[in-house]
Amino acid sequence: MHQMYRHLHAHPELSMQEHQTAAYIGQQLDALGIENFLCGGTGVVGIQRNGEGPVVAFRADTDGLPIAEDTGADYASTARGQLADGTDVPVMHGCGHDTHVTAALTAAARLAEQTAAWGGTIVWIFQPGEETSAGARAMLDDGLWDKAPKPSVILGQHVFPFPAGTIGLTSGPAMAMADSLKVTLHGKQSHGSQPQDSIDPIVQGAYTITRLQSLVSRELHPQSPAVLTCGSFHAGLKENIIPDRAEFTLNIRTFDEETRTQVLDGVTRIVQAEAAASDAPAPQIEALNSFPKLHNNPEHTQRVKQALIGELGGEQVEDLPAAMGSEDFGALGDEISVPYVYWFFGGFLPREDAPPVNHSPFFLPDYELSLATGVRAALAGLGHYLAR
Repeated sequence: MHQMYRHLHAHPELSMQEHQTAAYIGQQLDALGIENFLCGGTGVVGIQRNGEGPVVAFRADTDGLPIAEDTGADYASTARGQLADGTDVPVMHGCGHDTHVTAALTAAARLAEQTAAWGGTIVWIFQPGEETSAGARAMLDDGLWDKAPKPSVILGQHVFPFPAGTIGLTSGPAMAMADSLKVTLHGKQSHGSQPQDSIDPIVQGAYTITRLQSLVSRELHPQSPAVLTCGSFHAGLKENIIPDRAEFTLNIRTFDEETRTQVLDGVTRIVQAEAAASDAPAPQIEALNSFPKLHNNPEHTQRVKQALIGELGGEQVEDLPAAMGSEDFGALGDEISVPYVYWFFGGFLPREDAPPVNHSPFFLPDYELSLATGVRAALAGLGHYLAR
């Protein structure tokens, strides 16, 4: 198990480019005698059959991130990859997906050894492209639920920076929907000493971004949570040239469709109105990606929670509030109206200073403890439905 983790950690691949990772997973499933096939390009589906019983699916995501690892580990990644625009970038498993794959493969191996203890079918979903929200949709569009048995419930988990041996889960709305947009503003270029001859897209952008913050603070009900973040702003090449365009990106998090629609409509209204106020050409708004809701089924969440308590102990399993982070896991169940449960497991030793958050160049779980927690949690969740 530890050797598998170290291999995966040292060889991450970017979203929807997980070719070597998919091949490695397929080899591990072949060695266990588990039927498997590619789905969604770089996704892998394993079907572990063991006689009569229910069908349960379990998902582990596989992609890395464009981050330069700075953990100092002797198995640290030095991998590089190319973004969609051709940019060469370092690649790191900065969100623990290597932990997820290892835990799932190890759980599958344990179940292959203990066939007398359970009955039914497990659909192992090794999903690419979680970081870009492309992976679940790619697998669904490639006929995932036509090629694999339809489950009665789908389970999933994610390592997180709290103490190893602990579990956190949320009943009901668990993670937010997310929408990412790129906005292009157009202006008129001029010398910096002749602003009267320009239409300044930087000033236009500054007013636009400032005004966009009022969508949450002044237009939404105070009890309707939402986040609107401007993550990048690019314009101009020299300090004495007013450029002819500016670009910025937005990330929007909401929990319900009504609020989502209100915010997205508000973005369009404000961007267009500020362009008109600047007497500028019409701007463009481009959707970059969109994450679906993640809504844990309350009944199944309580059932899985009790199974996790039975395995790890009551003090180790905690109810969490809904998170503003996003996941495309929910699409796998929503597509076929099947309930699902998704939880977080701790991956770090208790320490005085907080461990690095996910998506950090310093993110490095204590793999011995985190894997033990992840495997035990996976087996407990699956065992609730499949144990004889």
